[in-house]
Amino acid sequence: MVKFLMFINKFFKKPQHPFNMQNNNTKTYAEWQFEKGENTIAFYLKKYTSDEMFKGKRVLDIGCGAAGKSLYYASIGAEHVTGIDVVERYKDEAESLARKLELSHKFTFVCGDASKLPFDDNSFDTIIMNDAMEHVAEPEKVLDDCMRVLTPGGRIYINFPPYNHPFGAHLSDAISIPWVHCFFSTSTLINAYKNLVKDLPDGEQRIDFRISKDKNGEEYFSYINKMTIKRFDNIIKNRPVVYYMREGFNAILSKLAPEFFTRMVVCVLKKAERT
Repeated sequence: MVKFLMFINKFFKKPQHPFNMQNNNTKTYAEWQFEKGENTIAFYLKKYTSDEMFKGKRVLDIGCGAAGKSLYYASIGAEHVTGIDVVERYKDEAESLARKLELSHKFTFVCGDASKLPFDDNSFDTIIMNDAMEHVAEPEKVLDDCMRVLTPGGRIYINFPPYNHPFGAHLSDAISIPWVHCFFSTSTLINAYKNLVKDLPDGEQRIDFRISKDKNGEEYFSYINKMTIKRFDNIIKNRPVVYYMREGFNAILSKLAPEFFTRMVVCVLKKAERT
């Protein structure tokens, strides 16, 4: 099945992906994120202005990656942006771009676990989780700790593509088949992915980034938590939701099969004001 998947994959155009652009020296991951910064908040702008989200605010960017998007938020008026990510190697790239953009005084990179945030209570006015909810291992704990460090009246902005999105497997840097994770087993996907990236300059790094072993020694994709719409809706059921919407690929199909035809789930939580 691995060879079959790899054969089919040849017929699908590979989407633009920052990992591949970085290998081609087109632009760094951080630069790509900065250029796409406005896209990361586009779904919220139907309800909030960028000033409401960022202007004069202390911002925490959960799962910031190389923090190009964090620096975008700093560039549009945030007082200070702290980006947190578990991948330590992103720190140098993030800080290099901050210096280039002359935003170092408004930015801090922290390597850490979003379920155990190393910050005091009431530290941030805005928290944003752009394409992060589908990656965190313990989403309930992450939201609990985000609420702890959020100031009263502050908001948490969450958006993510659900697991059964056409590219919800997050393997599009190498596998371009839509819904591939719905047609092939995890072991087939893992072996195909390894074969497709092994000879790339950062191939070993990509494999380590996406794949781990469980307590039984079985390989699995540790990079994603398979967050479906149903699972997310259960997680937020008793939380202070002030805005929720789903952006579909097609009006009819997204109603008939939302798990498979939803482009983005968007949700905003608000911490209660002090009484």
